[in-house]
Amino acid sequence: MSKKPANATLTTATIEEQTAAFLKSGGSVEYVVKGKSGQFAATGSKQINLKSG
Repeated sequence: MSKKPANATLTTATIEEQTAAFLKSGGSVEYVVKGKSGQFAATGSKQINLKSG
């Protein structure tokens, strides 16, 4: 488990180091177009009826 800096602020260098370690370990980065979620819905969309009473 990695330690967070005392003030919990990640610096650019820390992010670059973590990214390099991730890629070196075989991880990959996938480009996701703007407006598209990276999450997959297990079920269909849920509709809420606000006028039911």
